[in-house]
Amino acid sequence: MKGYWLILGTEIADQAAQKDYNRLWAPIAEKYQARLNPTTVPLLLKEARNTSRVIIAEFPSYEMAKACYEDSAYQEARQFALRASKRDLLIFEGEMA
Repeated sequence: MKGYWLILGTEIADQAAQKDYNRLWAPIAEKYQARLNPTTVPLLLKEARNTSRVIIAEFPSYEMAKACYEDSAYQEARQFALRASKRDLLIFEGEMA
């Protein structure tokens, strides 16, 4: 089964940090074969406290999703993501339509 990250984020408060995160994320995504927002069904956020952004990252397997998160390169990139906005990240296994 595929692995996923579900990221619930606030508005981006630090555009420079987000730009740095995006730059660092690109080779990591390639290494782990991650695809962002792979579903053709639009996400409908109905109940949210501070969430204004919903992002899904799809990986070939749950193991790859976990390994990507634990990768030291991602942990470095993550610091920029956390500066850019507040967010929650969940890792799960399943299949998307």
